[in-house]
Amino acid sequence: MNQIKKNPINSLGYNFISEEHLAKGRDEYYLRKLQNNNGIQYRGLTAYEIEVLVRNRNTSDDWNNLLVSDAFSPEQVHNCKFFGLVRIGKLEPFYLEFKNLRRPVGLYNSTIISCDFGDNVVIDNVNYISHYIVGNGAIIVNVNEVATTDYAKFGNGALKDGESENMRIWLEVCNENGGRKIIPFNGMLPGDAYLWTQARDDEKLQQRFREFTLNRFDTRRGYYGVIGDRTVIKNCKILKDVNIGSDAYLKGANKLKNLTINSSAEASTQIGEGCELVNGIVDYGCTIFYGVKAVRFFMASHSQLKYGARLINSYLGNNSTISCCEVLNALIFPFHEQHHNNSFLCAALLNGQTNIAAGATIGSNHNSRSPDGEIIAGRGFWPGLCVSLKHNSKFASFTIIAKGDYPAELNIPIPFSLVSNDVTHDTLVVMPGYWFMYNLYALVRNSGKYRDRDKRIIKEQLIEPGYLAPDTVNEMIQALHLLEKLTGEAWIRAQEEKGAGAQKKKAAGAKQKGSKTPVQNAALIGKRLLKRKDPLVDELSITTPDFENAQRPAKLVKVLKSYHLFKKLIRFYTISLLAEHISSENIRSFKKLVSSLPDKPTLSEWQNIGGQLIRAAEIEKMRARIRSGRIKSWDEIHQAYAQYGDSYSSERLIHAIAALREVAGIRLSQLSAEQFRQLLEESAQTKKWIFNNIYESRAKDYTNPFRMMVYQNAEEMNNVIGRLDENTFIKKEKQELNAYKRTIDRLIKELK
Repeated sequence: MNQIKKNPINSLGYNFISEEHLAKGRDEYYLRKLQNNNGIQYRGLTAYEIEVLVRNRNTSDDWNNLLVSDAFSPEQVHNCKFFGLVRIGKLEPFYLEFKNLRRPVGLYNSTIISCDFGDNVVIDNVNYISHYIVGNGAIIVNVNEVATTDYAKFGNGALKDGESENMRIWLEVCNENGGRKIIPFNGMLPGDAYLWTQARDDEKLQQRFREFTLNRFDTRRGYYGVIGDRTVIKNCKILKDVNIGSDAYLKGANKLKNLTINSSAEASTQIGEGCELVNGIVDYGCTIFYGVKAVRFFMASHSQLKYGARLINSYLGNNSTISCCEVLNALIFPFHEQHHNNSFLCAALLNGQTNIAAGATIGSNHNSRSPDGEIIAGRGFWPGLCVSLKHNSKFASFTIIAKGDYPAELNIPIPFSLVSNDVTHDTLVVMPGYWFMYNLYALVRNSGKYRDRDKRIIKEQLIEPGYLAPDTVNEMIQALHLLEKLTGEAWIRAQEEKGAGAQKKKAAGAKQKGSKTPVQNAALIGKRLLKRKDPLVDELSITTPDFENAQRPAKLVKVLKSYHLFKKLIRFYTISLLAEHISSENIRSFKKLVSSLPDKPTLSEWQNIGGQLIRAAEIEKMRARIRSGRIKSWDEIHQAYAQYGDSYSSERLIHAIAALREVAGIRLSQLSAEQFRQLLEESAQTKKWIFNNIYESRAKDYTNPFRMMVYQNAEEMNNVIGRLDENTFIKKEKQELNAYKRTIDRLIKELK
């Protein structure tokens, strides 16, 4: 049976905070008075104003509790019912207009309980608005219910006085069993969410994160909801316990409950028709519209949910878009794209710059006895059409997966790979370096797109958009060693199959006693074969049992080509950063260049912390400071992110120099100026090669007969898809190539 209580009518609008939760010596309005800082001086009504209000069919339980500003006009208040303490600002004889919505300033046809209103608001046909502070110039029309409870948390994982722990809101990200759950708080960055989900065996660290979060919350009951200046709310049904910033636009939403909706004049947030959002935080500049359902969620700034998307128990990073599909228990770093109704993402950690295609089912199949699997994908992860993956799986950066149902768990450690399931031969096929061979256009274009589309007003974390960066370079270096080992093992197997074991050792120069294990022998053999570009490599069957949890081995193809592409691009990565360093520091001699660099650069490990690349050693130092209490809050962690961002360029340069030494054996201090100038020339040639491959990968679309067949002639095709020579991205890359060549030519002339 529904428990419907009867209370005296004269108590409506009062006792918002119960006596047991009201601090001694305080009235129920003390927090409201702290919150409302609009500067309006309120006064009581005059007898004339009361007369006009009554004539306009307004009622109040006590006209003494209706306070107004000196510029109040009773003629602009009609057919309203007032209960409790209500304060109204300036009402001037104007109408407000927003996107063809035109309404006169004033309060009309509404039930208003214990609210504050700023200057020149429009409140019309609001069936019930209770315990809200409404900003200047706000428009609220045709809304069923706008109410705040005394225990409102506004989407934060807080508890109010008297509430039990089981009332707390958690985000169960990365794993459906809640083993990596985190407490959401307004201001949480992607890096915060990631750090908290990791190191679950470190009880002290986990305790500190919880303390940092709980210290942000005020347990006192009685905070009012806030609707910011110039915010427009129209044709919505229920808003309960929702804080809304300035300049937001809400239209046609069904239900908004327990939310913080951050918005500002510079980064307006919009929520549209049919949306139902519960227990979440929406950051600045987000758009949510057309039937979205979101429960227990965090949307970082400038992200989008649209067209019936479902986001549950998940953190969505900045500048991301999810349309139509379903995302559960996921932690997603910035620049994620997922646009199709039949794609599904569950229990995953995506490191950003990811794209989930139609029909992709990422993590729906659990291979254990309970739903506790996870998927971890590096930057640039791109599962193609109708890809089905199983928990647990892990993928290096920029892995693209071809259409297929993958029957077992995968562990793909080589970046920039194409993974495909060859059903005919029952083989998992991995092509390292696919992006560099066949689609540099998309790879480079995406990097620029992420940089251009970063709409964050305050960039508290420095997000790396480039495909060549410390994380991917480290993965390529590890891949080089792995390719050497697998190539050597394949060669050994081939020789054994020929029954030529002794000749095999002699030909490879691998006769060594005692000091070398078989694995080391294989790596040495493979390195020699790959280094001298032996065509025999392309004839070998290079396989590994470690990429898939299955009886069948995974086969690697185009190993020789990818091996040298990785080396080529790592060299380019280093020299291009050195060229940038020389220009920025105005270095005029090779000797000065060498003296400006560290003597013994080390190849450090890096981690992706919410889209920001930070050296692993620095993260461990930060964790130690957190454990010891030297870092005392999330704000101090955010300050650390900023410091890491400030030092990123110099740290990345050191890493690049160490990578060059690791891959090419080049020590800058041992080079002559002439030898360094040759490296500069080489980098210009590589830049030209990159541009040519960008151009050629797009040019294929203009010569493919199966693309051309839908057009009557070439002119029609050009009118539909645009001319190749007018492609803005290619023109931009051509300009960058020319600028880079000019820079290199200048450096070659200046460095002595």
